[in-house]
Amino acid sequence: MQVDIKTSDIRPIRQTFSHVARRLGDKPASRYQEATLDMQPTANFHYRPLWDPQHALYDKRRTALVMADWYSFKDPRHYYYGVYTMTRARQQEGADRQFEFAEKRQLLAQADAGVRESLQQVLVPLRHYEWGANMNHSYCCGYGYGTAITQPFIYAAMDRLGIAQYLSRVGLQIDANSGRALDAGKQAWLAHPAWQGVRRLMENLFVTKDWFEVFVAQNLVLDGLLYPLIYRHYVNAHSAATGNALAMLTEFMNEWFDENVRWVDATLKTAADESPANAELLAQWYASWRDQAVQALAPLAALALGAQGAEVLKTLHAALDARVARLVRTGAAA
Repeated sequence: MQVDIKTSDIRPIRQTFSHVARRLGDKPASRYQEATLDMQPTANFHYRPLWDPQHALYDKRRTALVMADWYSFKDPRHYYYGVYTMTRARQQEGADRQFEFAEKRQLLAQADAGVRESLQQVLVPLRHYEWGANMNHSYCCGYGYGTAITQPFIYAAMDRLGIAQYLSRVGLQIDANSGRALDAGKQAWLAHPAWQGVRRLMENLFVTKDWFEVFVAQNLVLDGLLYPLIYRHYVNAHSAATGNALAMLTEFMNEWFDENVRWVDATLKTAADESPANAELLAQWYASWRDQAVQALAPLAALALGAQGAEVLKTLHAALDARVARLVRTGAAA
């Protein structure tokens, strides 16, 4: 007996969704492209926002930056909801194991009293900074234009809440879950002279109207200086005194910052390459917020690193200037 197996070639009528095909042609698209391109509504709104009737619900005029196509922005991580949640879930599992290891052996609770006091004054208050960053990213998501840029904003907002929770867990490990370290960190954020410049900047960002300016100030300037100052220089200087628990418990922050820099740099470069006017505007925003941030971080650098703080901050300032010069390509930023 002979069996003939025949195959049928079934070709799909369409290769992708129509809104994606209008941009890329009728060919297979990635999940990221299908979840991003032209997903924001642009027509048929029933009313303007009652709290801001001079603007439409989604309005390009909410920022001074001008783009011919707001979907020119691309996230180099290709994050859409599925990939983002799976990536963070894997990282959460690793972080949980590290926290369990440190807590079981009471690595932070057994550290020298001076080290624990420093952590309460320098590291724990950052949970309030992260809450402010969550607010700023939520604002950018709410008032930004185009899913290509608002989508990573809301992911970043959730990341900042997660980082705040990690910092809270660090505080609880310092005092064996009594909560005293969290209270001390809150008091430092509210009253310690070293934190008042940073707190003032965050509060000024809360009332900054231009969402792209908020993005530049938060992600490029403040994070670009504060993250390496604290999570690299400060943590490296104090980690040995905690049995390297401090480096282990803040590893996610370092990994997240490196990943976030890729998205921030790609976004800034796309905006700057759009036009000389955009590049000049970005350079002006950067220079203004950079000067304020360096001044605000000077007392915090001294609190965290002592006499070395000023030199470290100067080095970070120069590195950030060089980074911006590569992205914006204008002498105004330097």
